[in-house]
Amino acid sequence: MIGRVWRWYQSCLEVHPVKTQMASSAVLWGLGDMGAQAVTHRTHIRKQTLASDEEKDFKVNWRRVGITSMFGFTFVGPVGHYWYEYLDRYIRQRLLMKPNSAKFVATKVAADGLLFGPVDLLVFFSYMGFSSGHSVQQVKEDVKRDFLPALLLGGTVWPVVQIANFRYIPVRYQLLYVNLFCLLDSTFLSWVEQQGDAPWKQWFKSITGVDD
Repeated sequence: MIGRVWRWYQSCLEVHPVKTQMASSAVLWGLGDMGAQAVTHRTHIRKQTLASDEEKDFKVNWRRVGITSMFGFTFVGPVGHYWYEYLDRYIRQRLLMKPNSAKFVATKVAADGLLFGPVDLLVFFSYMGFSSGHSVQQVKEDVKRDFLPALLLGGTVWPVVQIANFRYIPVRYQLLYVNLFCLLDSTFLSWVEQQGDAPWKQWFKSITGVDD
């Protein structure tokens, strides 16, 4: 069964690479948002000792799932596809680095973390803010509140993930590999966005000197 699904995916990727990446990104980011909603709900219930039975029941916010899924479909899928293709080609052909060498992998990880990572976070939080009906000023405040914590926390995990990705995974499958981890990453980002002005975010602001 797994082998059949894998062969089907390879076939789709061969015939429609961008569309396949868009579809898989949409599914995984939608699932990630559902995970974030579940985590946020459980956290909220634990803090409310007198919560009613109705409040204890977890109900998926399908509108939010759809919004997050569209982010995967319209941004992560197509942009991620071209980003990995271009990054690999640029380092091979322009920088003339030996594929899979330590310098080659390190350069890819650095470029991904310093260029694509921050842009991805900025677009995600801005998109989620506007999609939720927030004003430009509110979106600015949301990005200011959420961007740095997400960047710093994600920076402790993604370099390790990408070292394995750029060292061992063929370019055509690198976004799939990342998308599998994005199931957790999208859960994390959605959870960060849903936390609002949580105390731990204020702590990040205090140690970095970022003002409201």
